[in-house]
Amino acid sequence: MQTTFTPEQLQDSGTARANQILRTCVHCGFCTATCPTYQILGDELDSPRGRIYLIKDMLENERKPDAKTVKHIDRCLSCLACMTTCPSGVHYMHLVDHARAYIEKNYDRPWSDRALRWILAQVLPYPMRFRLALLGAKFGRPFARFMPDPRLRAMLEMAPRTIPPVSRNDDPQTFAVADKKMRVALMTGCAQKALNTDINDATIRLLTRFGAEVVVAKGAGCCGALTHHMGKEKESHAAAAANIRAWVREMDQGGLDAIVINTSGCGTTVKDYGHMFRDDPLAADAARVAAIAMDVSEVLMKLDLPAGAAKGTKVAYHAACSLQHGQKIKTYPKDLLKKAGFTVLEPADSHLCCGSAGTYNLMQPEISKQLKARKVKTLEALVPDIIAAGNIGCMMQIGSGTGVPIVHTVELLDWATGGPQPPALSAPGKTVPAVPILR
Repeated sequence: MQTTFTPEQLQDSGTARANQILRTCVHCGFCTATCPTYQILGDELDSPRGRIYLIKDMLENERKPDAKTVKHIDRCLSCLACMTTCPSGVHYMHLVDHARAYIEKNYDRPWSDRALRWILAQVLPYPMRFRLALLGAKFGRPFARFMPDPRLRAMLEMAPRTIPPVSRNDDPQTFAVADKKMRVALMTGCAQKALNTDINDATIRLLTRFGAEVVVAKGAGCCGALTHHMGKEKESHAAAAANIRAWVREMDQGGLDAIVINTSGCGTTVKDYGHMFRDDPLAADAARVAAIAMDVSEVLMKLDLPAGAAKGTKVAYHAACSLQHGQKIKTYPKDLLKKAGFTVLEPADSHLCCGSAGTYNLMQPEISKQLKARKVKTLEALVPDIIAAGNIGCMMQIGSGTGVPIVHTVELLDWATGGPQPPALSAPGKTVPAVPILR
């Protein structure tokens, strides 16, 4: 694609990066075949190629964003299926992230949008604030149908009926092991600590069981992804910087073999810290952190978990977009589940998004609901005993639309190697698999 940025415009590193990406695009349209919003809406401007044209025009002309451009950029899930499909290697993620930051700085949103986005940015990345919000939503759920704004209704409807107690395993500490094979830092996250404490607990048990000393670093918290995808660079970089400093301290003091992330949306962002901080004094440290950031499945493959006997339990594996498209990890979770003895099934169109996408299901509830319905239909068609996923957002989204119990991959692996049954399997309304998993 030909671009006409001036030398002065290219002095800005974000614009220079956008120029590189735009010039890679050859207009082929392969991306439209795997774009969820294009499949649902059928509008070229709701495809990656269409959005690329809008972004190019906006940035080249340093144009104040208009409502039309913002609408189509906001509708993007950032699922990154287009990056997997693209034969030219267009790095759409960096392009759309830059466009969102540009819009945030230059577009005057309606007051209701500004207020909603501000609330999300001030609540979701902070576990205790989020817990209080969930408690309020629990009481407000019966009145959801009276809410005039569909986004407010979506927030009330998505709130879980039960809020788990705080897990002290998420406090800064070290989980030592006798026969240490590696030392890792666990990213405990933000929203996940309020929504589902079982995931981190299972991760710690599993890693320590097979020889990994686990450190929960003091000062680490939200990865910054939630605000980053809203274009709020100041907030996202502040959260990321706190993580970088916390993990670099551990790297310098005791050494780290990996930073383990069990929420794939966070993993995609942490692995991109080097790019996010390329012009920052923290650039070198950010690159160090990004270099050892790993999804939990990558670390478990290194630990070489033992093979388990066949269990006769059918697990439908949902591949989170941030894992399969953002991090290019497609086989490890399935390989681990199969090795543990589960029968792993894959749904049709497994490359398509479930509609969660961070805050997307709250900001674009109508599109999100259509994507959820399609994903649930393909998963239930497999008639599984359990659905497994590697991202809390996907688990909440899919779990709100099906009676099949959904758990994190690490919970199943923990169960299969001596840990407790995942609590979600015995929740009211869920069907517990008949075959016990314990070895």
